Amino acid sequence: MNYATRYQNLNDLARLPWFAVKDGRLALSDPALGGTIDVHTHLALSYLKPLNVDLQPTTHQALYYLAADVPLDLDVYVNKNIPKDGLERMNQDLIWGSLKPGGMRATHTIGNIRRDMDLLGIESSVLLPIDWPAGSKNSETWLEATHNHPPLLCFGSVHPFDPHLEARLDAQVALGARGIKVHPNVQLIRPDWSRALRLYRACAERKLPVLFHCGPVEIEPPLGRYLSQVRFVAKAIEQCPQTTFVLGHSGALQFEEGLALAQRHPNVWLETSSQSLTNVRRILAEAPQDRILFGSDWPFYNQAIPLAKILIAAENDAPLRRKVLRENAVRLLGLPG
Repeated sequence: MNYATRYQNLNDLARLPWFAVKDGRLALSDPALGGTIDVHTHLALSYLKPLNVDLQPTTHQALYYLAADVPLDLDVYVNKNIPKDGLERMNQDLIWGSLKPGGMRATHTIGNIRRDMDLLGIESSVLLPIDWPAGSKNSETWLEATHNHPPLLCFGSVHPFDPHLEARLDAQVALGARGIKVHPNVQLIRPDWSRALRLYRACAERKLPVLFHCGPVEIEPPLGRYLSQVRFVAKAIEQCPQTTFVLGHSGALQFEEGLALAQRHPNVWLETSSQSLTNVRRILAEAPQDRILFGSDWPFYNQAIPLAKILIAAENDAPLRRKVLRENAVRLLGLPG
């Protein structure tokens, strides 16, 4: 069936057969479609200073960086939907906002992501912290905060230039880290630098997958755009064949290169967040089906947006839908069946 790709706002996705609006919030209307695992989410981040946001509360609403009331086009890279003033608010909140309490970040909490998960049939969400060599410790903070929330799984983050790289990696594993997040733009590293390769090899020894922010997205600073080039990730993959790599955003705006890496290397997985509906269809058709993962990048975006794309693209292939939405993540993360 041909579905519309443009919607007036987030709740307008209820025009699709899988969603409904309940008490003013978008929800999955068919419980049989639940059990999804979202492998790309975040809580409030902090840099330089300790986290100043209480991660536990449920507030009236989560303030997504793509606001729930703006028009939505499913067939563009998702950040193209954020208006100019929205991008300004996002950058202010992420950069200077991380130095003080309040702001949009104060709604990026465990309580709010769990409410969204319940509404949309998300069984588990994987949290991806990002850390610098010193200063705040998002990984340890999130791992400890989610200890009593089994639906929330947490990766760690060890900066390649951390002077105690292996020791910090082991400490995060002891706290329950399921993998390691690498973000070249935020961490200001090139993925193929020798210190980064050391991190990936240490992850392979500990059987930890490495999830990259992979590819430029055109809203980052020029240096971050350079550091995020897929060609640098490709060099890292070639140097570390024993490491399992997940390409967050499937290469972002360098999608063709990301897709080619998954086709060429058996240790490379694709995560679908942010891609257009057209590219999601291509991932499902052309990538190895056992190495495709669902992700949302919450709280940048509500989880229903990428979920709608998977449901449309795999409408007539229920086994593939289950692989992408749950089964592949179970296998990657070693979760109970």
